[in-house]
Amino acid sequence: MINEKEFEKLRIAVQHASTAILNIYNSAIIYETKSDNSPLTQADLQSNEIISQSLRNIFPSIPIISEETKALDFSERKQQEFLWLVDPLDGTKEFIKRNGEFTINIALLHNNKPVFGLIAQPLTGLIWHNLNGFPVKLQHNKEEKLIANLKLDPNQPINIISSRSHLSNETEEIINRVKQLGYKVNTVNAGSALKFCLICENKAHLYPRLAPTMEWDCAAGQALVQSFGGQIIDLDTKLPMSYNKESLVNNFFIASHPASEHILKQLL
Repeated sequence: MINEKEFEKLRIAVQHASTAILNIYNSAIIYETKSDNSPLTQADLQSNEIISQSLRNIFPSIPIISEETKALDFSERKQQEFLWLVDPLDGTKEFIKRNGEFTINIALLHNNKPVFGLIAQPLTGLIWHNLNGFPVKLQHNKEEKLIANLKLDPNQPINIISSRSHLSNETEEIINRVKQLGYKVNTVNAGSALKFCLICENKAHLYPRLAPTMEWDCAAGQALVQSFGGQIIDLDTKLPMSYNKESLVNNFFIASHPASEHILKQLL
């Protein structure tokens, strides 16, 4: 669905968006508050313009849903076979805190399922993607194929991700339930879509998200985690998360490493 030449153009656009983000990151950060009480900076807007314009140039026939662009009406977008979901700056709170844990998220949907995902971390230059059907980590034009470690070490704890900015009581309850199943637990804190990347690097086993997210927050991560062999399960439907819904708000979910699938089943 995406060839190497198209991917290279997209990678360059992401690099330009990252540069624009870092120029603001390294200066005075001024932000306003949107109607949903989330912050908005010029970095969000500049990255959105670069990414959206590039996608329109490279893939002119595929509509774009972006956090910073008014979405197409559902009556129109529900008919689309392909759609882009874009978060031009995921983790704006982390951006404002200057802790580096913010990303650019780009996902391609096919019949409402994420089939391609790209997550970029501007501060490090790292890019995670699954262009060829499996997740890779890209830095300085060097790719590292990410392969799941399918054996859990019984002497090592289960690494459970908690959001750095959105830890909820419900998430703590999930952590306690895993402990009650007899597992030692280590809590890993991370911001933005980097949480999905931790799963794909064998650094985390479960990511319960029992706090609000939007489709553009998670679609790229789901594409990566699924190509890694893991799952992201909607806690309402008990099925893989779906996208391009009439409401772009996600249900609560749990993302899991393929080695922890048996734990996930016990939690559902």
